[in-house]
Formats: sequence, structure tokens, C-alpha cells
Amino acid sequence: MKRIAVEGLPEEPLAAAGLFHQNWLDPVERALEAGEDVLVTLDPADHTHDEWRKAAAAMLARKHAPRRVVLVAGEGAALQPIENYLASAPGVTGQYLKAAG
Repeated sequence: MKRIAVEGLPEEPLAAAGLFHQNWLDPVERALEAGEDVLVTLDPADHTHDEWRKAAAAMLARKHAPRRVVLVAGEGAALQPIENYLASAPGVTGQYLKAAG
């Protein structure tokens, strides 16, 4: 999977969603359209960000099936176990996961 690290999103959920769609949606979709599965990593955030992140993952997966896309909140070494799992789980797509941290 290609890892795309999303950084610098605001703390306010609506602003974060807007910036994600404005700055990061295009690179994610280009990778998917090029035939790559994508792991989008995001900085951890509180529960107020869950809904827009879940929706983005689900809509990207629907639009680009059979390519896989998963959004994961976490940082550093906490992301590696999830990436390892996804490498051996070809049916997992359209999910928003949170790395233990």
C-alpha cells in the first residue's frame, strides 16, 4: 500500500475536513487511479473528527473499488502493526482506524 501522510490539519473538525478535501483528496485519488491501494495516515484527533474521517474513507473506497483505501489516525511506530495487518487483509477497505498509542 502507498502511504500518504496527512499533516497540519486544524483542531476544529469542520476546518480539518475542509482542508483535507482541499489539499489531500487529489493526491489520494491520483494514487488510487494509478492502481495503487492507499493508506492515509492522519494525526490523532478527538472523537469530533470521527464522522468526517469515516465518511471520507467510505466514499473514497466506493468510488475507487476495487482499489483499497484506509484512513488511520496515529503516529510513529504505532502505525506499523496496522500497515502490516492491512498488507495481509485484502478485503479491508473504506475504514477509519485508530492506532493504539
